[in-house]
Amino acid sequence: MAKVFAIANQKGGVGKTTTCINLAASLVATKRRVLLIDLDPQGNATMGSGVDKHGLEHSIYDVLIGECNLVDAMQFSEHGGYQLLPANRDLTAAEVSLLEMKMKESRLRYALAPIRENYDYILIDCPPALSMLTVNALVAADGVIIPMQCEYYALEGLSDLVNSIQRIAEILNPKLKIEGLLRTMYDPRISLTNDVSAQLKQHFPDQLYDVVIPRNVRLAEAPSFGMPALVYDKQSRGAIAYLALAGELVRRQRANAHTATA
Repeated sequence: MAKVFAIANQKGGVGKTTTCINLAASLVATKRRVLLIDLDPQGNATMGSGVDKHGLEHSIYDVLIGECNLVDAMQFSEHGGYQLLPANRDLTAAEVSLLEMKMKESRLRYALAPIRENYDYILIDCPPALSMLTVNALVAADGVIIPMQCEYYALEGLSDLVNSIQRIAEILNPKLKIEGLLRTMYDPRISLTNDVSAQLKQHFPDQLYDVVIPRNVRLAEAPSFGMPALVYDKQSRGAIAYLALAGELVRRQRANAHTATA
């Protein structure tokens, strides 16, 4: 049964999509079966996976409103090696459409149920707001991976996000938890980066990933070529960091499973 992780942060520009694409490709490199779901109307994870968002016959929008089977909407990312549920601007209409539907917060969870056993990991790229789309991701997920920059305003935004996750866990998804906090665009030469990083270690000692994602030009360039950094430049610091993150994620899952059965 797949572990479902929402990659979420209410702040934009923190590396959510970059994390989705590169973590998915890195998990594939460790022989895991991966599905990436683009739940952002910008469709950046779709384009970054090498799929043209403008030429889609079906998208995640059709799945959410019940006009299409999830499997029929899937694409394959040749460079990434994972399955993709793509998105485009059509998804903006989902916000309005979902409000009129029964079980509007759980549409994605029910759509995923028949195929969860086909994958080891399902990653959901969320939009940068606590919208109905993000709520659907959090209701469908087992855990939340929060990418964040180590800067002053990031801590304030993190507090809001943690409160939102707790509310959804109380009302709609009791199993939901923070899976991990990922420090992105990390530059240890900046004193503020080190200060914020130290605060994260203090407040989230168990959830903070040891791996940090550095500022890296290759990571920024790769999406314009429709491929993960692991394919674009596998020797780059960014590609190596995401491979290390995949390893840390898998080890944590194994340790958690062992603890649960002990």
